[in-house]
Amino acid sequence: MTTDASPSASGPALAGATGATGATGGNDARLTNEDLAPLKKQTWGSYNIFAFWMSDVHSVGGYVFAGSLFALGLTSWQVLISLLIGISIVYLLCNLVARPSQAHGVPYPVMSRLSFGVLGANVPAMIRGLIAVAWYGIQTYLASAAFVVVVLKFFPELKPYADVHVHSFAGLSALGWGGFLLLWVLQALVFWNGMETIKKFIDFAGPAVYVVMFLLAGWMIYKAGWQNVGLNLGEIKYSGWAAVSVMITAISLVVSYFSGPMLNFGDFSRYCHSFADVKRGNFWGLPVNFLAFSIVTVVTTSATIAVFGELITDPVETVSRIDSTTAAVIGALTFLTATIGINIVANFVSAAFDFSNLSPSRISWRAGGMIAATASIFITPWNLFGNPEVIHYTLDVLGGFIGPLYGILLADYYLVKQRQVKVEDLYTMRPEGRYWYTNGINRDAVKALVLAAAVCVACVMLPQLRKAADFSWFIGAALGSVFYLMFTRKR
Repeated sequence: MTTDASPSASGPALAGATGATGATGGNDARLTNEDLAPLKKQTWGSYNIFAFWMSDVHSVGGYVFAGSLFALGLTSWQVLISLLIGISIVYLLCNLVARPSQAHGVPYPVMSRLSFGVLGANVPAMIRGLIAVAWYGIQTYLASAAFVVVVLKFFPELKPYADVHVHSFAGLSALGWGGFLLLWVLQALVFWNGMETIKKFIDFAGPAVYVVMFLLAGWMIYKAGWQNVGLNLGEIKYSGWAAVSVMITAISLVVSYFSGPMLNFGDFSRYCHSFADVKRGNFWGLPVNFLAFSIVTVVTTSATIAVFGELITDPVETVSRIDSTTAAVIGALTFLTATIGINIVANFVSAAFDFSNLSPSRISWRAGGMIAATASIFITPWNLFGNPEVIHYTLDVLGGFIGPLYGILLADYYLVKQRQVKVEDLYTMRPEGRYWYTNGINRDAVKALVLAAAVCVACVMLPQLRKAADFSWFIGAALGSVFYLMFTRKR
């Protein structure tokens, strides 16, 4: 497949035009297309980055994650401190990874050529792409579950078709298949219209979810009564120094939760006017937004005990129990929209750039995204999500590579290259190019990745190292950067 359009038809203009050889602006056709080329015009502002993070945070998964932190056995103030520290670390790390892509207008897989080589960058691109495929399928399934709730509210006679034991195929009910495929098509339509449409969608989705979240929280507080609402979702098990280790774990979990979009944040920061816009958008979208969302989440979750007689951590189930059909439908549709938002920004866009990078002359940005979307069906994400052991080994093992990739990228850009980038050499196969290394691959980066990832995977797989698994991102990032610097300086 050849490139037929840029990610944004009316948004940022891209450098160069596709020539007779398929190369863009004189660059090698094997390394570039109109989607991967440096941007000539950057049109995003701080609000667009703020909206990006709102779409990333405001989802069913984000709701459940935020609630789970308040059930760790800590007091509410200890959880809030952990959240604030963790999300502040994410804020700083996102600023670091955003700078090179914003400065040069290139996406994450192209910037990876700086450290891995023009061909070696396919390694991190493939790893991030596979992670995106798995999560894309799971998030689509979660969104379809919200859709099924809406359908059953209006057509309760369809309940047998939602029963996996009555009408099902490959482990999913007939109604579940209908919802999944419908959501799959809707997301594909938003994506296919390009980055400008995606920008408009996330600009709307994030704030819309906040409106419904505050209304839902207000209704739950009204029903439960202020005296029955708190910020603790479980028994307080830790105090004094014993609480410190749990707080550190909570901080690490926050960073790990954002590790995927944090790694390829350059795919979005490249569209920004300035780095100041990126930092401002990150500040409002991460520390401020995530803390506010977490508080609203835990208040709503806490109220479910008094209103429904049990603790409900799933927002879709919460809205499905509301007596008013209209309120339940609006709530479910909102969380459905939110999940579509996070799926597109965290998984669809990333996979599109990553798979396009594998063969730019044949795979456009749109084609790369559709490859990921199609693959997400065949992994039957409902079975993956429904089996904790499978999802643990699949996603945690893949996730063991994210920390090292991040550490290598930043160590190379800030310490080895000292922020000096020759952009044209990112798109050339000439052996004299700076990023050709050895046959297009920087073996130092590959060795550092393999060694650091091996340690992270061992933390996940080996029971005796299980306590370190919660900190695998930090371990991987630190080891990846140390190994890379060691190999580079030795060479």
